Amino acid sequence: MASPLYDARTFWEMLHRRAALSPDQPFLLDDGDRRVTFGEFRAWAERVAAGLHGLGVRESTVVTWQLPTRIETIVVSFALSRLGAVQNPILPIYREREVGFALRQLGAAVVAHPGTWRGFDYGAMVDRLIASGAGRGSGSGERAVPPIVLDCSEGLPEGDPATLPEPPGASTTPESAPIRWVYYTSGTTADPKGVQHTDETLIAGGVGLAMTMDTSPTDVGSIAFPYTHIGGPDYIVSSVTLGFPVVLLETFVAAAAVETFRRHGVTMAGGGTAFYLAYLNEQRKHPGTTLIPTLRFLSGGGAPKPPEVFWEVKDELRCRGAVHGYGMTECPMITQGSPSDTDEQLANSDGAPVNGCIVTIVTADGEEAAPGEVGEVRLAGPMVFKGYTDTALNVDAFDERGRFRTGDLGMLRPDGHISLTGRIKDVIIRKGENVSAKEIEDVLYTHPAVGDCAVIGLPDRERGERVCAVVETAPGAEPLTFTAMAQWCRQAGLMTQKIPEQLEVRETLPRNATLKILKYQLRHELEGRAWAPQS
Repeated sequence: MASPLYDARTFWEMLHRRAALSPDQPFLLDDGDRRVTFGEFRAWAERVAAGLHGLGVRESTVVTWQLPTRIETIVVSFALSRLGAVQNPILPIYREREVGFALRQLGAAVVAHPGTWRGFDYGAMVDRLIASGAGRGSGSGERAVPPIVLDCSEGLPEGDPATLPEPPGASTTPESAPIRWVYYTSGTTADPKGVQHTDETLIAGGVGLAMTMDTSPTDVGSIAFPYTHIGGPDYIVSSVTLGFPVVLLETFVAAAAVETFRRHGVTMAGGGTAFYLAYLNEQRKHPGTTLIPTLRFLSGGGAPKPPEVFWEVKDELRCRGAVHGYGMTECPMITQGSPSDTDEQLANSDGAPVNGCIVTIVTADGEEAAPGEVGEVRLAGPMVFKGYTDTALNVDAFDERGRFRTGDLGMLRPDGHISLTGRIKDVIIRKGENVSAKEIEDVLYTHPAVGDCAVIGLPDRERGERVCAVVETAPGAEPLTFTAMAQWCRQAGLMTQKIPEQLEVRETLPRNATLKILKYQLRHELEGRAWAPQS
């Protein structure tokens, strides 16, 4: 469906125009049955923008926020867009290591957190980090005073919108657009990487998604994943430009999600392969029924989708199937399947390049690959990020023609769709989130029982990939146990999702002539072996 808002240049312009077009249309709903229309949402966001302005937030002020998927979270984000602030959304699963790195690098003026949520005290963590000096930043982000800490469990600051300055205007060209978003992602280096986006790059990704999904205002979408993920604003752009409502889930529990989606008549659900499987598992508990009768399709990305999952979703959930896509923090939408694609395309590809995204497959010798030939996926287009906060990383990130090197391997099919075949980068994608093997290896290597180690990703139906640590026992030491490994990782500050699910202990690790560990041999050995959860 075409939209008159596809040409919006800023998030606030996009929302302002949607609220004028359909002020009474529902925008956000939640599992507590709260409902906010586009008009109500715009007014609320302006009041919060005035409250934040009263705290000193101005255009280009850096605000770090680590908040759950709530209506209030999206209000905060649009309020910051109204002011032209630089937003640094951080996944709630991140802990001291990741949050501290972001605060040190960006030097945020304001840090917003949810108080105690799901048993973890975010406020105490932020206080510890600020006390250690993390909030004062470093380099260009350095601040003379600690940041303001905003506990959003106590409500959002509000003020009189009449006190607000005019919204920041759009840039004259995409190249001159200011950085408005910084997302941190784990990669092949131990430290997180700050990925810089403008409003225009994120809008281009969301519009690319919207143009593939055959969606109308009568649809009801859903966000069951963290809104702080790059997919959050990506999906909301689709909602605002096309005018359909979105159901938000603060936490994902499959049975509860299904009940909420039934109640609200959700037509589009998903989030990635792990979500597809969760819905399938719920459906299998209730044979002979259709759990979500209004469901048109599941969609998502972030992790490989086995072809059989498409067919299982189609047959068992009685919908179009799993309409899968491909994106990353550096480019939120690359390819996307469409409900109008054939079954074969949806089962065996990752979709076609979205509007504006230029995908090139490059062979190892630097030549453009022929259809059906595997090579590295490289990207150009209006949705590609504007470089890393650490500019030294940009040298290897872009090729001589300015194309982003994804590190992913894939091929262009004769029908124009892309099929991914693997990755060059040593990154594990677990439930749609990138996990740096080196970061975990660096932690494990400090354990006295570890002589050397390798962390690899192994195919996993539920997670996409699971994290497997292969450890060489230090001379004279007792072999490392799974319990000791997990405790060591937690004590080092690793978030739970980065702690290996599998531990393999070896007397020696396979190495080549230069003593480099041969990870491919470990993967080959372990991929076909049966595995049961360890404890």
